[in-house]
Amino acid sequence: MKFIGAHVSAAGGVENAPLNAAGIGATAFALFTKNQKRWSAPPLSASSISAFSALSADNGFSPESILPHDGYLINLAHPDPGKLEKSLEAFIDELKRCEALGLKLLNFHPGSALDKDFAAAFARVAESINVALAATDSVVAVIENTAGQGNNIGFDLAHIAAIIDGVEDKTRVGVCVDTCHAFAAGYQLNSKEDLDVFLAEFDSLVGLGFLRGMHLNDSKNPLGSRVDRHESLGAGSIGWNLFEAIARDPRLDGIPLILETPDPTLWPEEIKRLKQAAESGGTAPGERT
Repeated sequence: MKFIGAHVSAAGGVENAPLNAAGIGATAFALFTKNQKRWSAPPLSASSISAFSALSADNGFSPESILPHDGYLINLAHPDPGKLEKSLEAFIDELKRCEALGLKLLNFHPGSALDKDFAAAFARVAESINVALAATDSVVAVIENTAGQGNNIGFDLAHIAAIIDGVEDKTRVGVCVDTCHAFAAGYQLNSKEDLDVFLAEFDSLVGLGFLRGMHLNDSKNPLGSRVDRHESLGAGSIGWNLFEAIARDPRLDGIPLILETPDPTLWPEEIKRLKQAAESGGTAPGERT
């Protein structure tokens, strides 16, 4: 079964996210459980937690179909010990918020090697994950690949493999592949054949068993640009064929497939097209111009 949705707003309370997702025809969704541009936030209220659980269940969303995202300020690769500790504390809080909501996954960016020592950065991220998992009970830390802007790590699948290698409890670590980020990092992704090549490399370096979600985004910029700029599906340099292939690929069943495309008014149409491709196996509608 395909879980297809978008990163929806949780404004006014996390309990609004499942309603917003249901309103666009989604069978999956992503959300921030707190303001993504602040270090801290008040604890989730008992009423919000209860409402979130009830509304998620009422609208057909299981924990396996929900992929929360952590805040943008967190950098588990930070070389400064004090700033790394601040990021780690915030990351643990994000994991605990997910646990309170009964969720199983937390998507995060691996961070930036500000000292340009990538090997040391991989080790810091892995050790941060170890500490965070020891402080929590169940949520899986899901590493998102990056486009490789600046000193960001994670644009090469080998980076992600190195981080996972340093994680002690491998049952609680996973990966989210962002198609725009992968394309911008230099992975050709324009067709079913390209997807097969990419997944084979992913399986060889990381292992398909670690794939816990995908962000489905076209790219405003060309292959290998190292620039993270999302575009609506079929309107960028990737094109619709790749997304149809993802929707039809049984290897990608049972994980959240999340749109972060820039025009929310198109989400119902994008989700409908993906669901049609998954359900019918037919030819997808033509690309937008």
